[in-house]
Amino acid sequence: MRAAREPQVTSRAGRAEDAAAGFTLLEVVCILAIIGLLAAIVLPAIPRVTPLPRIEAYAMQTAALLNADHTAAQRQHREIATLVDARSRIIRSGATGEVLQFPADVTVGALLAERCQDRAAGAAIHFLPSGMSCGGVVALTRDGVGFQVRVNWLTGGAEIVPVEPR
Repeated sequence: MRAAREPQVTSRAGRAEDAAAGFTLLEVVCILAIIGLLAAIVLPAIPRVTPLPRIEAYAMQTAALLNADHTAAQRQHREIATLVDARSRIIRSGATGEVLQFPADVTVGALLAERCQDRAAGAAIHFLPSGMSCGGVVALTRDGVGFQVRVNWLTGGAEIVPVEPR
């Protein structure tokens, strides 16, 4: 035969022990505050990398800026120079002054003409009123992968070409 269970008697002391087993709202808020402080300290230290689609978007912005300067040179009947500062990762429009600034993990490389129209070209891609340019290449890469924006010297147009690792 089975032994009959005796009913459990809950005393006032038993209820106090049950209440002490959980967390109070103040304890939970303090723990969340500590976690928030740790996240605020740790998260900025984690390196962020620019994904390949974002680098492609930068290349498209660069090509659009270069094509706009090409069009402006033809419309305004004057030479326009787009500044390419690879060291500072900046490209500045010669027509509008618009600046493209790239993140630190994106490597900016430039292959520019030394001379244009029988004078020193400097660190710029020159667009001529005739529609021609002095040409140049701007490479936007991260870890050897990315895109080149190539400016054709004859047509002055910019095209985007993928760069694969070697």
